[in-house]
Amino acid sequence: MSKAIYSKVHKYIVEQLKKARKEAGLEQAEVAKLLGKTQSHVSKVEAGQRRIDIVQLKEFAKIYKKSVDFFIK
Repeated sequence: MSKAIYSKVHKYIVEQLKKARKEAGLEQAEVAKLLGKTQSHVSKVEAGQRRIDIVQLKEFAKIYKKSVDFFIK
């Protein structure tokens, strides 16, 4: 079994996160501020270098005004 961070599911979530941020008209730095994280953190999430859990996914969804279903295939 492959590591979750390199799975197709993880890649899909990452692509959806980037898409949602762009649709919301937000920069990574703005998202980071809303999350209380650094821009680097958001960049690593979007690059697929950092895993996120369901709680973090819900935080992103709230910021982007999307349902959690949007991010899951």
